[in-house]
Amino acid sequence: MAPVCGGWSTARMKRAPEPAGLAAPLGPYSLVTTTPPGELVFIGGTIALDEAGEVVGVGDVAAQTEQVMENIGRALAAAGAGFDDVVKITTYVTEIDFYAELAPVRARYLTAPYPVSTLLEVSGLMLPDLLVEIDAIAVVGTGRGT
Repeated sequence: MAPVCGGWSTARMKRAPEPAGLAAPLGPYSLVTTTPPGELVFIGGTIALDEAGEVVGVGDVAAQTEQVMENIGRALAAAGAGFDDVVKITTYVTEIDFYAELAPVRARYLTAPYPVSTLLEVSGLMLPDLLVEIDAIAVVGTGRGT
């Protein structure tokens, strides 16, 4: 269930128009997302650390993606948002072939209309055992009469 901010149902705070002449997305993401005015929530690069600061899922990109998405969920909740509010997500991986393993995990968290998405292969992340890092942007209604 989508959170409610000041009387606004945030599940309807975004939409994903389908641009003519472009190929359909290859996964659970949209090519374009629009939102009405609201409060922007920026979730910085999130990695697979547990509460104690230990890397979760060493060598397992699916397990790391699961931990990253759980961590993003906690960060969103702290800002009064949820995955329904996410409009942009960027995923950094150390091997581009990891997409096949991480996409199904992300799909369990992201909801239609899907956020726009970028996937990048990088030479390394903050800690040597990390395989994936994700950042996100969400929009929540202010409910302040604007």
